[in-house]
Amino acid sequence: MPELGAISAEAATTGRVTVVGNTRVEPETIAAYVKGTPGRALSAAQVDESIKALFATGMFSDVQISQSGGRVVVKVVENPVIARVAFEGNDVKSDEMLKGVIELQPRSVLTQGKVESDTQRILELYRRSGRYDATVEPKQVDLGKGRVDLIFQINEGPRTEVSQITFVGNKAYSDYRLSSIISTKESGLFGWFKTSDTYTPEKLSADQEALRRFYYNHGYADFRVVSATADFDRQQNSFFLTFTVDEGERYKYGDVKVETTLPDLNADDLKAMTLTRSGDTYSAAEVDKSLEAITTAVAAKGYAFVQVRPRGDRDYANRTIAVTYFVDEGTRAYIERINIIGNDRTRDYVIRREFDIGEGDAYNQVLIEKAERRLKNLGYFENVRIWSEQGSSVDKVIVNVQVDDKPTGELSVGAGYSTTNGILAELSLTEKNFLGRGQYVRASVSKGITTDGKSGDSSYELSFTEPYLFDRRLEGGFDVYRRNYSEGDNGVHPYDEANTGGKIRFGVPLNDDTTLGLFYEGYKQEISGVQAAYSTFVPTGDRFISIVGASLTYNTVDDYSFPRNGVFAQIKQEFAGVGGDATFLRTTGRVEYYKELVEDWDLIGHLGAKGGAMFGLDGDLETIDQFQVGGSIIRGFESNGIGPRDSSGYALGGRYFFAASAETIFPVPFVPQEYGFWGSVFADAGTLWSSDKTTASSDNGLALRASVGAGLVWQSPFGLLRADFAYPVMKEDADRTQVFRFSGGTKF
Repeated sequence: MPELGAISAEAATTGRVTVVGNTRVEPETIAAYVKGTPGRALSAAQVDESIKALFATGMFSDVQISQSGGRVVVKVVENPVIARVAFEGNDVKSDEMLKGVIELQPRSVLTQGKVESDTQRILELYRRSGRYDATVEPKQVDLGKGRVDLIFQINEGPRTEVSQITFVGNKAYSDYRLSSIISTKESGLFGWFKTSDTYTPEKLSADQEALRRFYYNHGYADFRVVSATADFDRQQNSFFLTFTVDEGERYKYGDVKVETTLPDLNADDLKAMTLTRSGDTYSAAEVDKSLEAITTAVAAKGYAFVQVRPRGDRDYANRTIAVTYFVDEGTRAYIERINIIGNDRTRDYVIRREFDIGEGDAYNQVLIEKAERRLKNLGYFENVRIWSEQGSSVDKVIVNVQVDDKPTGELSVGAGYSTTNGILAELSLTEKNFLGRGQYVRASVSKGITTDGKSGDSSYELSFTEPYLFDRRLEGGFDVYRRNYSEGDNGVHPYDEANTGGKIRFGVPLNDDTTLGLFYEGYKQEISGVQAAYSTFVPTGDRFISIVGASLTYNTVDDYSFPRNGVFAQIKQEFAGVGGDATFLRTTGRVEYYKELVEDWDLIGHLGAKGGAMFGLDGDLETIDQFQVGGSIIRGFESNGIGPRDSSGYALGGRYFFAASAETIFPVPFVPQEYGFWGSVFADAGTLWSSDKTTASSDNGLALRASVGAGLVWQSPFGLLRADFAYPVMKEDADRTQVFRFSGGTKF
C-alpha cells in the first residue's frame, strides 16, 4: 500500500469517487470532502487537504486516499458511537458531578482526542479538591456494530494536604499573623475534618492577593510578593508552600487634597467625603472608598462621565504619602455590553445586580471596581475577575465578568454542652446561594438532654432570606419556628414552655455600613407544668404575642465569626400589642468595638456594652416578658442569675438592665496556629432591676454586679467554642453564681 499522503496523481481524475469501509456515514457525504475538480488530476496537496478535512469531522479514526485507473478510492475507519459512559472507583465525586465535567456523552462519536481531554478534565476536578494522587484510566468495551461503552476507571487516592507554609522576608508581621490572612492552612491535627488545607493554583493566587490587601491596608504601599511556590512531595503526597515577600516601608498620609476642573463643585465639600486623614496610617481600602464616595456624589450632580483619579506622592524621608484626588470630566464612553462568563450555577441577574451601572450607562472604572469587590464579598465564587475591552466603536466599552462558582451549601452536625441546660445536639442544612438565585436558606433541628438525664429543650427552625426583594437592594425574609423549653429544678425555668410562630423581616441599606430593619413577629406561647411555688408569677395557658419593631444597625466588623477590627452598633425598638395578649414597649441597644492592639502578636481588644428598658402599656409586665440577665451577659453568674427574686429563688426579671465588658484575646502560646486555640482575660459588669412582679422578700434595687476571669476560645471544625472561668467580685446575696461556663458561636 502506498504511503498515506504521498499517492501518485499521474493521469488520475476525480470522475468517480469510491468509498470503502463506511457503515454509518453515507458515501456521498464522504465524497463531498474530497477536494479537486472532476476530470482533472488530483494533486498531492489536494489529497492531503482532503484527508485533513475528513479527519476534522471527528467521525473517522483512519482515512486513506488512493487513485487508480481514473478512480479515487477513499478508505475510512469510522470512530465508534458511545452507547454508555460509566465511572468506576469513584466515591468522593458522584457520577452526576463527573458527567457534568466531561464532553463525551452517550450517542456521541468517540475520538481519542476527546477521551484524553475528558480524562484531563476529571483529573483537574480532583486536583481542585486537593487530590493530586488521583488517576484516571479510560477503557472501551466493544459492543460490535461500531458501538462501545466508555468506562473511566478512577483511583481517587488520598487527599493531598499542605504540610507546611513558610514566609520569607517578613519582618513587620510574624508567620503566625500572616498565616491568619491567607485562606490556605496547614493540615495539622484536624486536617482530616477541613478543606482549607488543600492546594490549588487559584487559592495560591488568591492568597497572594490577600497578603497584598493586608499590607496595603496597613500602610505598606511598596509591598510586593516576590514569589509564591508550591512544591509537591509525591512520597508524602503533600505540598510545601513558600511565600517570599518584600514588605517595604510603612507610610502615613501626608497632605490630603481634592482638585477639580468641574464647575459648581466645591473641593472642600468633596474632601469632607474622604476617609483619608493626614497623619493616619495609609490604607488602600480607604482610598478606594473615598474614590467611590466622591464619584457617586459628583455623578449625582449630573456629571455622568466623571473621572476621579488619586495620585500618591511619596516622601521617602518622612515616610508619608500625600494623596490628591483629581476630579475631572472623563472620556465619554458607554457600556455596550456586560458579558458574564463561567457562572455554571449562579444566575446572570445575581451577578448583574451588584453593578450600580448597566448596559447603555456611562462607563466608570471606579464603579466597576466597586462591583468587583461586592461580587467577591458575596462568598459565591472562588475567583472574580473583571476587565474591559474596546466595543463596536471608540466610545463603547465591553465589560467582561469572569467568575468561578464554588459550593455554598453546608451540612452541619454538632453537639454542645450548657452548664445549665445539659447536652444539646443540632443538625442544620444551610445554602447561601439557593438554586443559584443568591437566596439564603437554613433549616435546623436541635434536641437536648438535661443534666439529670431527662428530655431537654428542643427546636425546629426554617429561615429564608431574599437579598434583592422586588429587584431592589432591599432584603426580605421570614423565619418559622417551634421552640420547646422543659421544666427544670434549678429555678431558671420551673415550667414547660412551647413557642410556635414566625417572623417577617425587611432590611433597607442606608449606605454600605448602615441598615434599617423592619419586622413583625407573632407566636403562640403555651405554658404548662408550672411548679406550685411559682404559680403566682407565671401565667398558665396559651397566649399570643404580636410584635412590630424596627432596628438601626451600623456594622464595620471585618469577620462575623471571629472579629478583629470594626464596630457593631444596634438600637432596636419593639411594640407588643398588635392584637396579641401582651402589651409593652421594649427598647434595647448594643455596641461592640474590636481593635487589633498589637498586630504582630494578633492581640485583639474588645469593648462591649448593652442595655434595655421596657414598659407595660396595659398594666404590669408578666415575669416571662421582662428582661433576664445571667452568665451569657455577665460571666460568673448562672442563667437568670442576677436581679430581683422571690423568696423561693425564682428570677422575677426586670424592666431595665445594662452591662459592659472589656476583654483581650490572644493566641495560646506554643500552640500551632492551625489548631485555632485562643486565650482571653476579661472583666464584666452590669445589673438588672425594677421588676413589675415584686414580693416582700425580693430585692428590686439598682445594685452593680461585676466579675473577672479568663477563657479559652477554640475555632473548631464544629464552629467557635469557648469555655470561661469567672469569679464574681461584686454580687448580691440572692444571686446565683457559676464559675465555669461553656458556650459556642458568635452572634450579630
